[in-house]
Amino acid sequence: MTFSIAARCRDSGMVGVAIASSSICVASRCAHVRAGVGAALSQNVSNPLLGPLALELMATGGADDALSAGLLAADPHLGWRQLVLAPLQGRPQVITGRHALGLHGAATGRDCAAGGNLLATAELPQAMVAAYEAAGGGLPERLLAALQAAVDAGGEAGPIHSAGLLATADTAWPAINLRIDWSDGQPVAELAELWRRYQPQMDAYIARALTPQHAPSYGVAGDP
Repeated sequence: MTFSIAARCRDSGMVGVAIASSSICVASRCAHVRAGVGAALSQNVSNPLLGPLALELMATGGADDALSAGLLAADPHLGWRQLVLAPLQGRPQVITGRHALGLHGAATGRDCAAGGNLLATAELPQAMVAAYEAAGGGLPERLLAALQAAVDAGGEAGPIHSAGLLATADTAWPAINLRIDWSDGQPVAELAELWRRYQPQMDAYIARALTPQHAPSYGVAGDP
C-alpha cells in the first residue's frame, strides 16, 4: 500500500524521503530524517518507532549489517515491515520482511534506496531509482521526480490518497516537511505543487528560527 524513496546528497549534505500511499497521512507515520545522519522510512504494517531507531543506529556509525541486526533485535515483528534506508555515510538499503504485503519490490542506487508493497509492478522501485539518478535540480526535486515516475509506472494496485516530502540539511528539524494527508485527486502532483510554493519561502522560515533579528518580514496583513 506504499511506495517510497530515501536519498542523500553528498554535495549539500541534505537527506530526505518521499512517500505515497493509499493510506491516510502516510508521511506522519513512516517518514524520518536527521541532519548529518540520514533518512529512513518504516512502512508495510508500519512501526513508527523503527524510523527514529534506524537513524540512531546510523548515528553510531556502525557497519551496514549492524544496522539490520539492530532493527531486528528491537522489533521481533520485523518480518512484517519494510524499511528504506539512506545513511549519509554507508550503503543505502531496503529491508523487506517475508510477510510484506502483495507484490513488493526494492532497488538501490549510489545515493538512494526505493521500496514498495502492494504495487502494480515489482519493477516500480527500480523506476524510482532511475528517475532520481536522471533528474536535475536539488534533492527535493529529484525525490519528487522519483515519486512521479512511480505514478507513471502504475503506482499501487489501488488509488493513491496521501504523499509526503521530508528533508533537511543542517537544521535540527526537517527544513522541508510537506504533506498531502488525504486527497481524492492526485496527491503526488499536489505535493509537487506544494513544494513549488514552499521553496521560495524556506530560507526565510529557517532564518526566523535561527536569527530572528535578521529575518525577513512575513508580508501579511498587520506585519510592519
